[in-house]
Amino acid sequence: MKIPKRIASAVINSLKGGVVPRIGLPYITVGRATEIDALLHDVDIIADGGASFRFIVGKYGSGKSFLLQTIRNYVMDRGFVVADADLSPERRLQGTKGQGLATYKELIRNLSTKTRPEGGALTLILDRWISAVQSEAAMESGLSPEDPAFAQLVEKKIFAVIAALNEMVHGFDFARLLTVYYRAAVEGDDARKALVVKWFRGEYATKSEAKAELGVNIVITDDDWYEYIKLFAVFLKKAGYNGMLVLVDELVNIYKIPNSITRQYNYEKILTMYNDTLQGKAQYLGLIMCGTPQCIEDTRRGVFSYEALRSRLAEGKFGREGVKDMLAPIIRLEPLTAEEMLVLVEKLAEIHAGLFDYEQTLTQQDLVAFIEIEFGRIGAGSNITPREVIRDFIELLNIVYQNPQVDVRTLLGSEGFAYARTPAEEETAGTDFAEFEL
Repeated sequence: MKIPKRIASAVINSLKGGVVPRIGLPYITVGRATEIDALLHDVDIIADGGASFRFIVGKYGSGKSFLLQTIRNYVMDRGFVVADADLSPERRLQGTKGQGLATYKELIRNLSTKTRPEGGALTLILDRWISAVQSEAAMESGLSPEDPAFAQLVEKKIFAVIAALNEMVHGFDFARLLTVYYRAAVEGDDARKALVVKWFRGEYATKSEAKAELGVNIVITDDDWYEYIKLFAVFLKKAGYNGMLVLVDELVNIYKIPNSITRQYNYEKILTMYNDTLQGKAQYLGLIMCGTPQCIEDTRRGVFSYEALRSRLAEGKFGREGVKDMLAPIIRLEPLTAEEMLVLVEKLAEIHAGLFDYEQTLTQQDLVAFIEIEFGRIGAGSNITPREVIRDFIELLNIVYQNPQVDVRTLLGSEGFAYARTPAEEETAGTDFAEFEL
């Protein structure tokens, strides 16, 4: 497995720090095949003009963010635009002090495409749209850009896109600003283009400021920012993309809101989004939100405390352990198996050796022993997470690389690592790993 050092470094450093790398995920993706297939089925529906809403639920470190980033990379390769944001005390879905607008700003700031995966793609998208319309007009008509008839044909195509938005909530103003941007682009007025981008980013604080600079008497607010996300989704389809996927992580920050009324307003916003996607009020739009089981299922403070959501999201009577409904709105992440974790540490060992240019010294038996110990700890069956295992393993790799004289078996057998074993577990530790025998 030959990986560029830039990518290998990002993968190892991110995982060691407990965060998901933005690049290199295909090299370390293990398991989650059914979850990925289910979400990619949603992507096909979105590309066909539909909409979807999913919750991904799992404990801290279980791989929620990893799955989000994996899907993010998949859909960008399929011609989608992705916007992602982590909720926080300053970023919510609804607020009275700009918290909802702050989430919108973060989503637009992180707007990403295949050619701009790191975010900040709004200006690129707008310029690409205008360029694509001009190219299409030139191919159809054979006219040169200097011909007055060419400009009229381009405007006709621009207005055809804009007309499709006029019927939507706030669509008239959205379309008007697209017109302003187009004319500024034709005239080479970069300053005016920048003002339109500023408006789309939600950076105008007052209507009077927007009126003075752009001639529009409206700004994006806490209450209506989601309407503009729906507008963006339709516009992006018209601009040549396949749709828009919005990823919202750290839903637990709504669960942590101390004021019950404020929490309910945020859950009401989730209900609006959920209903829109199921009832066909949104097009070319996918929404995925991530949270812990507690922040979803707690009937006192979680999503299920809002009865309208609980009644829609609660599982039916036929689900049971080992049988998952991947078409349900909630996807619950099961822990990775010992076999899957073994495959993952094999990949990480290879990436680490390639990054630091050394001959890998850990044997297959060493990797098996490491996984045995991790999964042999008390409560590991239900509580162990990929984040913990990965953190321990990268630390092991770092120590062995920097201290060649250290014996791996001694490290693995040290009290600090195998601290949780009881005498009974020591006797039976290998019984659950018969499939690893070499």
